[in-house]
Amino acid sequence: MNIVDSCGWLEYFLDGPHQHFFAPVLTDESHLLVASITLYEVSRRILSLYGAPQAEAAFRAMSSLPVVHLDAAGMYQAAAAAQRYKLHMADAIIWQTAQTHQATLYTQDAAFQDVPGVVYEAKST
Repeated sequence: MNIVDSCGWLEYFLDGPHQHFFAPVLTDESHLLVASITLYEVSRRILSLYGAPQAEAAFRAMSSLPVVHLDAAGMYQAAAAAQRYKLHMADAIIWQTAQTHQATLYTQDAAFQDVPGVVYEAKST
């Protein structure tokens, strides 16, 4: 199974310059899970950039896939991962969600560069 970080969804929806990295994972829907916090992050960003119609379309596309969450123990594990890997809250929750669901996390967020269970590709400059 696979999970894509918020940055990947944004690249894909907004036709960003790095969408080539995420498109094969995002179009393989039979192996794709959506971490619930990415629904919030992607919706918030698209709302602020483009407004409700585009944000609602992205939300519908993401929420049509299996949306996965963390239980209380998973949230504690996310907090521990934040400490161990120096991750921000949302990043730790996304990573722990992937770990909990035995999924690989795809991202271009440099915070994940050396974190296990992650396929990371640096952004080109």
